[in-house]
Amino acid sequence: MSTASFGAPGRSGGPGGSHRSASRGSGGTGSRGARGTDARGTGRGTRPRFGFGLVGPRRDKHSVALDQLDALALPVGDDGMVIGVDAESRPAVLGINRPVPYDVTLIGGLWTAQVLALRAAATGARVAVETGRAQAWTALAQAAGGGQPCISLHDVGRVPPQGASAGSPVVVVRDCGMRPPRGRVVSAPWQSVVTLLPYLSPVAPRLLEKSSLVGVQRVSPDEAAQIGRIMSLPRHEYEALSTLADGVTLWCTPSDRQFVMTQATDAETGLLGGARRMD
Repeated sequence: MSTASFGAPGRSGGPGGSHRSASRGSGGTGSRGARGTDARGTGRGTRPRFGFGLVGPRRDKHSVALDQLDALALPVGDDGMVIGVDAESRPAVLGINRPVPYDVTLIGGLWTAQVLALRAAATGARVAVETGRAQAWTALAQAAGGGQPCISLHDVGRVPPQGASAGSPVVVVRDCGMRPPRGRVVSAPWQSVVTLLPYLSPVAPRLLEKSSLVGVQRVSPDEAAQIGRIMSLPRHEYEALSTLADGVTLWCTPSDRQFVMTQATDAETGLLGGARRMD
């Protein structure tokens, strides 16, 4: 049977080691040879090797049959922030901190946008919120980060340069109503922009077409049909958009789609209340 081997045999064992010990021990120098072996740290003496530490344990090598290698695989999920669970109750992950410009458009409620902001901050990102209703964000900004200024609030059109980097990624959340103006701060490497639209507005088609990711919560049947045309959704998916429960979002890209239920933690519920589509 074919096998794959892991590990290496001990350095001090084997016929070669015995032959070298015998050679050094010839001519009455056996004790010096043994001391020399300990000094080099290749034997089992307690004297440490200079600069190399103590000798580790020696174990037999391990082997496993090739048809058993798959049993050694470890489940590793996607990298990012957990935004909810999918239809099979598996974690749904959004990788929002990226080394390339990344635009997200969410047609949905303030509650979902605020959960995203909190969870983005939890991943280590700085969150800048551009909003015309600062009073709706003040409690969240004060509570986030345990007193650290990880979520900052700015008036519409007044977001300063954020200086995003790999070590300090930024998420800009634009809560600017139905017709958000063009922002001064745009997406860039390590700086993502999330634009919140309460409903499908005249500027929505432009935003959807240029976004890397689109999230859609419950909308009217007419809006659902229009979104279906823009995003090339199959009929059964865009028709479902008018019947979605609070907290459910269809996240889609040009090549992938997934319905996700966002479930708030106890801390998020205490701060933001229960999931809701309307504000």
